Amino acid sequence: MNQPIAQLHSLRSVQLRVPTLAESGDFYEGVWGLQVVEQDHDDTWLRGTGSNHHVLQLTRSERNGLGRISFAVRTRAEVDEAGRRLAARGVPVLAEPGHLDQVGGGYGVVFVDPEGRTIELVADVHAVKPLSRDLAVPVGVTHVVLNTVDIDAAVAFYTDVLGMRVSDWSEHQMAFLRCSTDHHSIAFNQAAWTSVNHVAYEMPSMDHFMRGIGSLKQQGITPLWGPGRHGPGNNTFSYFADPAGLVCEYTSDVAQVVEDQWLCKVWRRVPELSDLWGTAGPPSKDVRSHMAGIEDRGALDLVAERGLLEVAR
Repeated sequence: MNQPIAQLHSLRSVQLRVPTLAESGDFYEGVWGLQVVEQDHDDTWLRGTGSNHHVLQLTRSERNGLGRISFAVRTRAEVDEAGRRLAARGVPVLAEPGHLDQVGGGYGVVFVDPEGRTIELVADVHAVKPLSRDLAVPVGVTHVVLNTVDIDAAVAFYTDVLGMRVSDWSEHQMAFLRCSTDHHSIAFNQAAWTSVNHVAYEMPSMDHFMRGIGSLKQQGITPLWGPGRHGPGNNTFSYFADPAGLVCEYTSDVAQVVEDQWLCKVWRRVPELSDLWGTAGPPSKDVRSHMAGIEDRGALDLVAERGLLEVAR
């Protein structure tokens, strides 16, 4: 039996492709609460209050999409070993293990999952000094929900290859996967096409969570759905749409998993479990439309050009 390619430490950052770079940058900095660390004509990198150099990269594009999901590993040796194991499994690699010529630096390997998502494993990324957590702004990215055309295949790849663990299921519609003590860092939602569903940002406490929602409301921005508290993961939620139409979430209080005590369960998909508080009600058609996103082949076109499409599927 093959071993996972690495032991993931945490979800580090997410790259989003947007046709509204200036407007999206202004939103995530001036409204959402992140802080710009670097920017150029085609990209903006933003940080939270934590020590990660950046947690969000916005990249100019003709249409919305997911650019890259970056996971932290602890050492360069783990990156090198991940590269060897990826090669042994025939997983398409876009960047062999080595120094990454990108903002924030780091030593990493970049590869493609079966649905075309670009995944980066990286160590030694530049750190920044943590900021005060007094203000109601995010610490960083805490999870990403991805729409998939084959939830079983997606879960199999992320558990078998990346070593993630399934925390819970929401019937056979959603699967919640963890790489740390957080209940989930990645979740998959069965859908008609592959796309990004939403990106969630951790608020330090429920008080910060509510004050963050209040700050957006004062700027004329109301939630698409929320506030409420989910059953799976027990986390608070409030979802918004950014200028590109992508969904972003404020969340807090995510369940913490003790590995030898946690029991994975299958939750029923009913309103009283999707929102334990009963304050948000079921998601509207507008929310579901935003979360469906735009069909995204990701790196599959590039993989096909390189003649690697057969092993990518």
